[in-house]
Amino acid sequence: MEALDIARRMAELNQPEEACRAYTLALHSGSLTPEEEMEGAIYILQSGGDYKVAYTTFLSLYGRGLFQEDCLSIMTGAFYAPNAKLLKRRYEKNCKALSKYPYLFRRDFPAFEDLPVLFYPFDDDSYLPFGPKTGRFGDYWKPGHQVISRNFFKDLENPILAKDVYSQYELEYLYDNVRPSEWVGRENHIYLHYADWGTFCACLQCLNIHKLLEDKKFVFLFGDEISQYPIDFKARFGVDYSKFPVKPIKVREVQKLIWHTQLATHNGGDFFNEIFDGHPNLIANPSIMMENIEAKINELKENLALAKSRLEADTSGLPENAERIILELLSLKDCTDKDLLVAVCMYDDQYMQTVDSAARIAPALFLQPHFGSIRYHLSVGTRGQVVLNSPQYKAIQSSSIFQSFKYIKTFTPMRRITNSYGASVKFMQDRVLKYQRGESDEITAIDDALTNRVLNRSYMIDPEDRLYMDSRLVRFEDGKLNPRATFTALAAFLDLPYTESMTYCSLFGERDPESLEGNDLGFSPAAIYRTYDDYANDDERAFLEYFMRDAYEAYGYDFMYYDGGPVDQARTDRWIEGFTTIEHYIRTAWKANVLPLARVTKDGEEVTEEEAEWARNETLNQDMKGIKENWHSVAKTLLGGLYFVNKNGQPLHMMPKLELDPALLEQPLYH
Repeated sequence: MEALDIARRMAELNQPEEACRAYTLALHSGSLTPEEEMEGAIYILQSGGDYKVAYTTFLSLYGRGLFQEDCLSIMTGAFYAPNAKLLKRRYEKNCKALSKYPYLFRRDFPAFEDLPVLFYPFDDDSYLPFGPKTGRFGDYWKPGHQVISRNFFKDLENPILAKDVYSQYELEYLYDNVRPSEWVGRENHIYLHYADWGTFCACLQCLNIHKLLEDKKFVFLFGDEISQYPIDFKARFGVDYSKFPVKPIKVREVQKLIWHTQLATHNGGDFFNEIFDGHPNLIANPSIMMENIEAKINELKENLALAKSRLEADTSGLPENAERIILELLSLKDCTDKDLLVAVCMYDDQYMQTVDSAARIAPALFLQPHFGSIRYHLSVGTRGQVVLNSPQYKAIQSSSIFQSFKYIKTFTPMRRITNSYGASVKFMQDRVLKYQRGESDEITAIDDALTNRVLNRSYMIDPEDRLYMDSRLVRFEDGKLNPRATFTALAAFLDLPYTESMTYCSLFGERDPESLEGNDLGFSPAAIYRTYDDYANDDERAFLEYFMRDAYEAYGYDFMYYDGGPVDQARTDRWIEGFTTIEHYIRTAWKANVLPLARVTKDGEEVTEEEAEWARNETLNQDMKGIKENWHSVAKTLLGGLYFVNKNGQPLHMMPKLELDPALLEQPLYH
């Protein structure tokens, strides 16, 4: 039976839940007539099914000019009318507050019934605008969408001027991040210019403007009033802000996090840290181990716990401004780990020496929490869906530090995958050799870097994860070959001014540092062309390219080792048989560094060295057998398709790539 027939039969049997499910399937099939679509939408709405399915169906029919009178009547009765009182109450509350506001120069608010736009709520967060005069619905509007869509802070020489800001999230972002004029000793209002008064008034049904007026940070301008920008507050209002001293930045002023994510090891993260070092609007941290972040926070907690009163805070050995920070923390109610992290950075002169405390905006915290390795594990659901799990990602996701930031911008550097893989193997091998030469006390081995890399889908984002809601992927090669275009675009995405500090590499002020022994300095492109042939062979790299072809296609990398031909299990088996380079490094490292330390006994008695050597080799062979079996298992799973879902079954999406302005390119784009 067809889904529609099943739906009708379930409705006849008075089984509404099953009928709604079948009607939903029928509507999603795209094979129904308009009359059948109307039938399904009405049944779902009347029977308590998913109202969003009915809503979108009525909207689709209306947009196609079908049953318009009926669709509009149903939508108005079901979705608009029940919410009209709330919309009116919010509108009138905003109008009342704005009518008393000194920096809005109009008072002719239309009556609620005369507003040019009606807003039909779709869910708790979004609306569908409808123009009664035009008879048309507009696009979905989500005022609270947690994305900063433009470069508000591109120019900090003049007061902020923003046009047609209809996002609640962005209005609050401006309010929270632009410092009061009294705190920076100059006129520093936020000028909001709207082209149309009627549209602005209509949107007051859905926005909460009234709660952003208390500190009088905003100046509202409409149409030709733009000519007033910027206002001379001394001449017009008798307020001379130059008489106010600049105030030190407070811990809770820092509400924006720029999360520099670690996609994988050896992806050029240090290079990006060196670009943002010294930016006047950032508290910029170099790469720091996640465990060290937590240790620093715990240390500060202990310091605060020792203080029985403000005056007894233990500030010994801290920089000059530490006492002020400690006292501020003690005065805070409900001090959070986020507050403590910001404080840890703010009382360290290394981080604060280049921060402009007189800037128009509060600095953002720039952070790259680092892990020794990013590991992913896959599990396959009953319907063949592949779910990826990473303990490191979960540590970030569950961290109270990250969850407490109101504004998060995320960017992820990517380097050609085969090169970052080869560099990772080289790094591990270098550590192995240091131990063998007696230059390090750390016993090291080489893990299965190939599996770690092929399962690392950190460039795929969970649509339900707020941490990635406002994110971009940036290619390492672009940063090296086209730095001006790359970092102009990245600054714009992060809503920062592109400053001179972003035109060179530094670390705490030191130009072109060697962040890691052997790293190429500054903008040297050498790392782009280094293929690490001694640490990765062609079979390993072809395997990586094929099973990460989604990333290659999305981010503009050409294949160098995979020939583009068909791939089946037999071909992956041949590739795996050729994984001799990674096997060699795993075996030699374990044989030389780890296994000799293993104590071998039999029935509680020591065995001969010959027997011990045999036992150690057997252990290594068994471990290597397990690794090979895992390679085959991973290949078999991924041959089913590169389709990944989150724990709720929702598909993961590719992180958007940072797009560069062609006019700023100095060299052709790397492929």
